[in-house]
Amino acid sequence: MAAGVSARMNSGIPDSGISIRRRLIFAVALLCMVPLGAWAFSPGDGLEHGGDPIVRLMMDLAIILIVANIAGYLCRRFLHLPSVIGEVAVGILIGPYALGGIELPVIGALFPLGEGMIPVTTELYGIAVLASILLLFMSGLETDVAMFLRYSFKGTVVGIGGILFSFLFGVWCALWFNMADSWMHPTALFLGAISTATSVGITARILSEHKKMDSPEGVTILSAAVLDDVLCIIILAIVTGITKVEQAGGEISWGQIAWIAAKGIGFWLILTSVGLLSAKRIAGFVKTVKNPGTIAYISLGLALFLAGLSEMAGLAMIIGAYISGLALSQTDLVDLIQNQLHNIYHALVPIFFCVMGMLVDLSAMQGMLVFGSVYTVFAVGSKVLGCGAAGWLTGFNTRGSMRIGLGMLPRGEVALIVAGIGLAAGAIPKEIFGAAIMMTMLTTLAAPPLLNIFLRGGSGLRTKEGEEEQGPSNIVLEFPSFDIAEFLLNHLVRAFRNEEFFVYRLPVEILTYRVRKDDLAFTLAQDGNKVEITVMAQGGDVARYILLEELLSLQDLFEACSEIKGLDEMRLDIIRGAIDLKPADDD
Repeated sequence: MAAGVSARMNSGIPDSGISIRRRLIFAVALLCMVPLGAWAFSPGDGLEHGGDPIVRLMMDLAIILIVANIAGYLCRRFLHLPSVIGEVAVGILIGPYALGGIELPVIGALFPLGEGMIPVTTELYGIAVLASILLLFMSGLETDVAMFLRYSFKGTVVGIGGILFSFLFGVWCALWFNMADSWMHPTALFLGAISTATSVGITARILSEHKKMDSPEGVTILSAAVLDDVLCIIILAIVTGITKVEQAGGEISWGQIAWIAAKGIGFWLILTSVGLLSAKRIAGFVKTVKNPGTIAYISLGLALFLAGLSEMAGLAMIIGAYISGLALSQTDLVDLIQNQLHNIYHALVPIFFCVMGMLVDLSAMQGMLVFGSVYTVFAVGSKVLGCGAAGWLTGFNTRGSMRIGLGMLPRGEVALIVAGIGLAAGAIPKEIFGAAIMMTMLTTLAAPPLLNIFLRGGSGLRTKEGEEEQGPSNIVLEFPSFDIAEFLLNHLVRAFRNEEFFVYRLPVEILTYRVRKDDLAFTLAQDGNKVEITVMAQGGDVARYILLEELLSLQDLFEACSEIKGLDEMRLDIIRGAIDLKPADDD
């Protein structure tokens, strides 16, 4: 009940009193009726194979947006699973290999099977690629480089352990099932690369719910997941380069492998270093525009430019997108960009996951269920064993090591992106792509319940020596009433904005604002008659000085208010005015 009330409060939509059962029936009925409605009311010429591609794209996007969002909502609301599961599942259902490929009279197939390696239209796949660039750009923005550096040793050991075990197990699985004739085969390399990914978003949400985000295990998981994404992208660059050489008919030598690795790592390091060093200058130049929307979309344009540059360099586009987000994550534009791109992000990303599901051919997987199951077991074991063992070596106990291993388990969006690139490049056939989707979904499904179990209990450290890191500190200001606390919070928000701070309200139940300027970042929140300010160690003194200055200005304001005549006298003046204005009786 509390979860439902919280969800309605967060959404801003009043509860209509409709029962959950009726809402579920309505949502499922709408989900089933959308394709039928599109078939019934759309002009046949625009949907038939070979018709106007723009008309087809519009109809494709309309159907995908509706069914993907409904499926994601149902999965999140009633199954308590990440929405990505519902979006991928409904993509499989309406894809060209399932309902979308059924030929109907006059109309034809809703999603006809395309030619080449990609079974959907080029236009629709282009939208999905754009969504993947936006997804990795936003992931880069969410990367906390300071946290990564603070726990760099533990995170590096855990991340490398997970990468090595996952990649080797993925390659060995391909060789064991005769999917490849050598470990240098593109199929084996891509299966290894797919299994190395980690979905930090899913794990972060679980840690947040258990209030473990700032725990040693939580910070280690997140920093290791950041490293995993970085190494996965570098591995993807190397694997993509090797695949292109093999497809061109050339022979791979150790010198070529070293060159491809150096090219991928060099491109990543140079572009990342340039981005991090010049990020504040770029941000300063962009901020001269003064318009939040313009700033955000210029930043997105930069991500698209670097994505294209990565492709021109023979690497994957998501590498450039992630680098641009990572660079801008060190500026005070982060919250502004995320706030401005919030709507387009939530519009495009479900399209990406749905299209990834549409690429799955279930019929081709009939003989791949055993392989998919074994591949999934290897994917689970490699992360739990590799990351858990690394956690044990760096000072965690059995409980903490299991938390780290299970926290690194979900594959999520990065694995889907790598698998999609492998399919598009012809490195993996569609049946193996389906097995990769199966592994991604099962690891994502298994992680939340298992992690929930192991997050219970005490500390995950064998010893607390050396773990006393200076974390955030809270300043709590308590006032006599809710109205005074609200007045102070609004005054602080207005004052910070006047000082050219970026202030944005966070989408949480308690009234909370995020404040950023250059290296200074903290939060303002109101809980009843209390105003709570969370200040990080870096910049804490500056934040306290600003708050003290604002409180002194408010004190002057309250003292000035005391000179105003009393409220009782004001009320009498209002009553006298009302009596004077009352029309006289006609007696």
